[in-house]
Amino acid sequence: MRRMLVHKQKDWLQIAVVDNNRLHEFYMEKTEDAGQLVGSVYKGKVINVLPGMQAAFVDIGLPKNAFLYIDDLLHPHLERQSKEKPHINQLLSPGQELIVQVMKEPLGSKGARVTTHFSLPGRFLVYMPEADYIGISKKVMGEAERSRMRTIGEQIRLPGEGVILRTAAIGESSDALQGDVRFLRELWQGIELRSRSAAAPALLHREADLVHRLVRDLLTVEMDELWIDDRTAYAKTETLMKQMAPSMIPRLRLYEKQGQASLFQHYRINEQLHDAFERRVRLGCGGDLVWDQTEALTVIDVNTGKYVGTRDLEDTVFRTNLEAAEQIARLMRIRDVGGIIIVDFIDMEKEEHRNQVMQLLERLVLQDRTKCQVVGWTRLGLLEITRKKVRDQAVSPMLQRGGTSTSRQV
Repeated sequence: MRRMLVHKQKDWLQIAVVDNNRLHEFYMEKTEDAGQLVGSVYKGKVINVLPGMQAAFVDIGLPKNAFLYIDDLLHPHLERQSKEKPHINQLLSPGQELIVQVMKEPLGSKGARVTTHFSLPGRFLVYMPEADYIGISKKVMGEAERSRMRTIGEQIRLPGEGVILRTAAIGESSDALQGDVRFLRELWQGIELRSRSAAAPALLHREADLVHRLVRDLLTVEMDELWIDDRTAYAKTETLMKQMAPSMIPRLRLYEKQGQASLFQHYRINEQLHDAFERRVRLGCGGDLVWDQTEALTVIDVNTGKYVGTRDLEDTVFRTNLEAAEQIARLMRIRDVGGIIIVDFIDMEKEEHRNQVMQLLERLVLQDRTKCQVVGWTRLGLLEITRKKVRDQAVSPMLQRGGTSTSRQV
């Protein structure tokens, strides 16, 4: 059974997604936050233009200026771009004002990364006011359904607009998708209207808070139950579900504390989180994973540990690597690892075993809501993975014994 658990702890709202009581995803956010930075839209002012980097720094009102690369300034539809890329100083100049959207939060000493390829997510689709194309989620299977969704997408968009149909749109009517795009179109028109009178730098649109994103992005038909242990969050979620997913309301539950056990304690979430964020993570077979984080990349070492197998060395190594691949895909989501990931699997002699381990990992990362790609084996026998990094990694002291809190967002 697949459940979503929403737990309120002091000033934090935490979400765990479990499958048969095993943790698969985890998110957290301060309840006082009105929404997250990624996806928010600002009116900014160009501070510096750097021709040598084909980039510019834009003041959007944050402590550090945002970074705008030329590819995020050109038309979002590749076929609409000129064959020869222009110099950025032909497009921007210091003091110029423009609307931008945050695509990456500030990381370390770097400011936020912004784009002019605007996208506003809804329940069933992502609305792109200037993209001029239709996209369909890769997770939508079946040519008949993909064709049906593409036809509806063409019908509901206006000339010049773009839409990406999400997996939640599978089987939905044209009227439902039309309502989604109409709401998002009006939202964008409001952003444009506010930009005309706002003095840069100014916030024009704040991305939704965690409860709203929960209903919009995480609540799918595969979710059997949604448990919430806070009455305020429960009431807000119920209201949002009536608007966006009325058919899912019977799956909503209010958790009343049973004795001294909180919702997370009842499902052993805290225990699973502590294990997931350890440097050394034990595998069920007796092997283990060792995680090391550097500024540029994450390195994962796979060891057989206490596992001695039952047949021969190659079989022992292969089975350990298969379990490690499954665990790595799961922990990348929970830890929200971003950037370059290098996995040192135990050496396998058979090429078919190497291929099976890589293919398993490729199938598993398709479940990831964050863009993730298995690049392949290096000449040294290491497996390379890249995962989109939009915010600081979620190694939260709150989740480690005796620590304090940090943020983790959808």
